[in-house]
Amino acid sequence: MRPEPPDDTATVSRTRDVLGLTAFVVLCFGISVLGGRAAAAALPEWYPALRKPSWTPPGWVFGPVWTLLYPLVAVAGWLAWREGRTRFGPLVYLLQLALNAAWPWLFFAGHDPRTGFFEIVVQFVAVLAALMEFRRLDRLAGWCLVPLAFWVGFATILNLAIWRLNGG
Repeated sequence: MRPEPPDDTATVSRTRDVLGLTAFVVLCFGISVLGGRAAAAALPEWYPALRKPSWTPPGWVFGPVWTLLYPLVAVAGWLAWREGRTRFGPLVYLLQLALNAAWPWLFFAGHDPRTGFFEIVVQFVAVLAALMEFRRLDRLAGWCLVPLAFWVGFATILNLAIWRLNGG
């Protein structure tokens, strides 16, 4: 009796999963770093000088919020990627990430709350589209984007208020 050859499918699948998750974490971390660079230049002088609504969170809140959101966004992308049944999901996911990376450059580096507002509205729609598509593919992937949708929705309203308070 000859022994069965080893089944490498599980090892390949596990390796693919680990590499895929790592790629999504690196992608989201890169978006975070990119956005942080844009914000860092404006935080010492420009942003503090803006008039803001009384309900604006203190500056220290933003770092921890994004530290929680980016891993969830990475896991959402990874879970949906594992399903591999759609092209729309990954496209809208990448779009919302690109818009996430662009917003700090428009708002902070560009000193332009008006353009930032119009961009973040599109970003919010892209996040909602990704959430709906991911929910269809993998419920957990959809749920992972819910906190992002709430945060970007809040940021959209905050951006609008800052724009209007500063001459918009």
